[in-house]
Amino acid sequence: MANDPLFWLVAVAVLLVLGILLLGIGSFGKGGDFYRKNANKIMRWRIGAQFVAVILIVLFVYRRGQGG
Repeated sequence: MANDPLFWLVAVAVLLVLGILLLGIGSFGKGGDFYRKNANKIMRWRIGAQFVAVILIVLFVYRRGQGG
């Protein structure tokens, strides 16, 4: 599994989603001008990154099921 490049792509995508999520939570907790200006943008980035990550995960699972 670790030899599959798609596995590493999935791992990077999941870590990217985690990073964006932590950025959003951190800015929410801190509040202030940055949060007011960027909250919706951060959420849109997270949703887009999650979409890509889920597609990659489904593709990875499909390929593993096919023996590839």
